[in-house]
Amino acid sequence: MINLPSGEFLELMIKDLIIPSERVAHVQIGNSVEHALLVLTKSGYTAIPVLDPSYKLHGLISTPIIMDSILGLERIEFEKLEQRRVEEVMKKSLPRVTISTPFNKCLDLLVTQPFLCVETEDGFFEGILPRSTVLNQLNLFIKRGNR
Repeated sequence: MINLPSGEFLELMIKDLIIPSERVAHVQIGNSVEHALLVLTKSGYTAIPVLDPSYKLHGLISTPIIMDSILGLERIEFEKLEQRRVEEVMKKSLPRVTISTPFNKCLDLLVTQPFLCVETEDGFFEGILPRSTVLNQLNLFIKRGNR
């Protein structure tokens, strides 16, 4: 059985685990879907945040969303890539957290999400909290506790 030291893991601070906004691949609402696909492909991510010019978070764009937006009945309609804008196809409803969100709530959300978008109380994008970072921290706690 895994024994974590008295809740110490749950006392981790989100601000210490996030990847800051300036290091996160993203697109802006006015960008074409083609540009979003290029950013996703070049970055190696399957989903990235969609921001406005003032860095407010508006949604997520992903490779599956883009592919779904260009699938026709008979063929893949590649011409739609440059015609459509990110805001037309992006996922608008997404779990959002702030720096002050309790860590255990983030854990609950990360069960089904590869990362969480972290924003200020005013909706400005702060960065992402990746599931992999949380799992790495958990791994460290488990190794430290089982010595």
